[in-house]
Amino acid sequence: MFAARNIRYEMADRERAISHGGIGAVHLLARKVGLIDAIDSGVHLLKVHLPYHESDHVLNIAYNVLCDGECLQDLETLRNDEVYLDALGASRIPDPTTAGDFCRRFGNDQQVLGLMEAINRVRLNVWKEQPAEFFDRAVIDADGSIAPTFGECKDGMNISYDGQWGYHPLVISLANTKEPLYLVNRPGNRPSHEQADEYLDKAIGLCRQAGFRSILLRGDTDFMQSWKLDEWDRAGDVTFVFGADARKPMISRAEALPKTAWRRLEREAKYEVKTQPRARPDNVKEQIVRDKQFKNLVLKWEDVAEFEHQPHLCRQSYRMIVLRKKISVEKGQNKLFEEYAYFFYITNDRTSTPQEIVFLANHRADQENLIEQLKNGVGSMRNPLDNLHSNWAYMVMASLAWTLKAWWGLMLPAEKGRWRERHEQERRRIVKMEFKQFVTNLIRLPCQILRSGRRLIYRLLSYNPWQGALLRGVVAWRTRTQC
Repeated sequence: MFAARNIRYEMADRERAISHGGIGAVHLLARKVGLIDAIDSGVHLLKVHLPYHESDHVLNIAYNVLCDGECLQDLETLRNDEVYLDALGASRIPDPTTAGDFCRRFGNDQQVLGLMEAINRVRLNVWKEQPAEFFDRAVIDADGSIAPTFGECKDGMNISYDGQWGYHPLVISLANTKEPLYLVNRPGNRPSHEQADEYLDKAIGLCRQAGFRSILLRGDTDFMQSWKLDEWDRAGDVTFVFGADARKPMISRAEALPKTAWRRLEREAKYEVKTQPRARPDNVKEQIVRDKQFKNLVLKWEDVAEFEHQPHLCRQSYRMIVLRKKISVEKGQNKLFEEYAYFFYITNDRTSTPQEIVFLANHRADQENLIEQLKNGVGSMRNPLDNLHSNWAYMVMASLAWTLKAWWGLMLPAEKGRWRERHEQERRRIVKMEFKQFVTNLIRLPCQILRSGRRLIYRLLSYNPWQGALLRGVVAWRTRTQC
């Protein structure tokens, strides 16, 4: 079927086109929400702005990621692309060396925090445009992740608990929109919960300023910071669900509960069957485990219960939700024995059932997908520079590409009428979309770049199913009115 043979390449004389035509819409969005002015007013690292401002450097790195750039060196291709420069109205952009020098100008925590706060001020403007139900509850997740590096001369790196050299960034995110609110870079040997209470408080203040009526904090066992639980509980609008270590005293208390305290946990189906149920395929992995006589852990059922528990550093008690899993330990076709595994969750939520608390805690696993996108989709944790603060600044600037994706979905207008439901669905899909899929659908669009009068025209050269969402956004964002 692929019958082409006599293929030749020629240089076009007059046609001026780029492969990432969606970058123009991203730039319109950045202007619409006031991102450029916010960065210039909140970040002061350059004594003389000739020719670049701070916003030029920040957006240069973010746009490089959106245009499939995987490292700073890819900026060299963009800066030599005249059509790309014309598409953004730029006479020049920083080269890789200049971009790296700008990252190294961040010399302390406060300078990087100033950049994050500048982005968060714009985030408030984006949130203000959302409907009233958006502000019912803000769900804030906290987790750490190892960002390994093969470099040997990177200042601030250290060896992690699992033997990897690198850094250990902390990620504080809003689960509602998967936006990273704060990224905190730390040496690789630091514990996950270090500085988490400080930045969780900053995230709480940000959500209160936005107008969220309630705030939920979630984290695993490392983030059950008992010295902060009373303070968060007294706030009135903050609830928390943190994992707790399954220590022997806790397990003993769970085993001492009467049988009437336990309730069977029934989990909902992962998806709803819209047609007819289909037969499940054979579990090949399960069969291999049995054939090779490997030890196999089979979940039989799950039960939940609760009791009151007062941590040592707290002045009051909280609900301790216990999840008990009945596990059958098998080898081949033989059952060796059965055992219980216990999981604990501490919360100040007095209204939800134990089952709802367990489900709420389990949903925190979605933050792992966000971290995966930041590490391998956006590539913000590749540590291309030579010290902790410069790599931290690069993390924040590269992750701005992911934030712009989320803002695209949040700021995309939904017209009234029969198409409203479809437009709302497009908004949700863009917010939840993986980064590479977003780049493929809405950024990697071949466009011819034309200048006509005072207009800069992006002429689409091929059809795209997301073309309607693109054009609808461009019409809304090219107005001069700020949020």
